[in-house]
Amino acid sequence: MSDDHTHVQEFFTARADDWDSKFPEDGPVFAAAVADLGLRPGDRVLDAGCGTGRALPPLRAAVGPSGAVIGVDLTPAMLRAAVRAGRDRHGRLLLADVAALPLRSGAFDAVFGAGLIAHLPHPSENLRELARVVRPGGILALFHPIGRAALAARQGRRITPDDLRAEGNLRPLLAGAGWRMTSYVDEDARFLALAVREG
Repeated sequence: MSDDHTHVQEFFTARADDWDSKFPEDGPVFAAAVADLGLRPGDRVLDAGCGTGRALPPLRAAVGPSGAVIGVDLTPAMLRAAVRAGRDRHGRLLLADVAALPLRSGAFDAVFGAGLIAHLPHPSENLRELARVVRPGGILALFHPIGRAALAARQGRRITPDDLRAEGNLRPLLAGAGWRMTSYVDEDARFLALAVREG
């Protein structure tokens, strides 16, 4: 395991038990972001970096009982928190790294990634791996329940020019990994970038 993985696991392991209680109002904004994916009954969707599984219930509601929902996370403590919250009823949970997903190519219609981009050790390669498991024409949603400026203020920092979520940085990053950005929203209430799998 690389130092990158160790750092991410340590960060989220320390926060897993009270993660949901720190952000109790996020449910509706997660549901709204899932709605923007345009999922249909029977679709297969991957929640990449699913954490405590807050997106799993709206993802399941969108794809229905005939669809498939898989939540993948690198941190066992976050997956245990998802199980304690009962969210494993809405999708299968899998301990795995988005850098090397144990999933077949083209298996999914969509990928949902909440708070994911900031924690990818090798963003270009990792986004390419997400593209691998999505069929051509499938959708990627990179989401955060608050926008870049609001998040920076909460963390007591300033947005820097190298912020991966800035539109000017994210669009070419996605393009180089096989995605075409179709929508970009960065407002206080949420961040949501949508992209289509090329090819």
